[in-house]
Amino acid sequence: MTLLTLSDLPLPLLARGKVRDVYAVGDDQLLLVASDRISAFDVVMNEPVPFKGLVLTQLSIWWFDQLKSVTPHHLISADTDTIIAAIPELAPHRAQIAGRTMLCRRTQVVPFECVVRGYISGSAWKEYKTSGTLAGEALKAGLQESDRLDPALFSPATKAESGHDENIGVADLYARLGQDLASELEALSRKIYETGRAKAAERGIIIADTKFEFGRDPSGQIILIDEVMTPDSSRFWPADQYAPGRGQPSFDKQPLRDWLEVERASGRWNGEAPAPPLPPQVIAATSERYLAVYALLTGKTLDTQAFL
Repeated sequence: MTLLTLSDLPLPLLARGKVRDVYAVGDDQLLLVASDRISAFDVVMNEPVPFKGLVLTQLSIWWFDQLKSVTPHHLISADTDTIIAAIPELAPHRAQIAGRTMLCRRTQVVPFECVVRGYISGSAWKEYKTSGTLAGEALKAGLQESDRLDPALFSPATKAESGHDENIGVADLYARLGQDLASELEALSRKIYETGRAKAAERGIIIADTKFEFGRDPSGQIILIDEVMTPDSSRFWPADQYAPGRGQPSFDKQPLRDWLEVERASGRWNGEAPAPPLPPQVIAATSERYLAVYALLTGKTLDTQAFL
């Protein structure tokens, strides 16, 4: 399997995000290439993580299928042969795109992250323990770290290609987008999250929180876009180890975060780019986490050899 840090395809490059490279295919389609780049604390690491882009793409495909009765989405095809048949100039670049690429409908992107929090953790917990609020809006008193939130919180955020996303209040989102669109996004986000939470629970996984992105297609319909409930966009916790009142073990880039925290605490890293070189064991442990959560959620081991 080819490790991919930067793709280089014979198509117009529209964006190169922290992880994905986005290419234009005509006027109405996009090619999304999930690289093996990894970021933590909003800094992109220098070293790629094996199989990361493959996991992000294949898990998103799996979720799109699970959610087909819940929401329309942008995926046209993720089959490499189908994509090359549609875009023949990609044939010499099969190694770059195999297994990590989605051909998608192009939409007018809604410029906000639609976050749903089923448990209080991360940036939400940091703000709450300081002020009892989330994005300036008061939450009920007495919550502990990792407490379950019933009902789940709809917690929008601004989108940032680099740097920090910023949590905003629900009222702020409604003011910016209008009642009709904002209420549609909130209802759809909650529906997708509850469906995903229930499916993950069957596999012994808690989806503590996740973020969705939406776009409007040419007909005006709001559809789900980008990735869906992956380790990059969600917190996955093992249900059998869950205990409120503390942080939880997680199936994501935690080995990387833990190592960087030690580097920062020791003064060897100032928390800014460039990142320090990653030890091989941290890269391997992170890769293993991504592959493990794919297997746990889908019930099958990802056949990495199938995409050679």
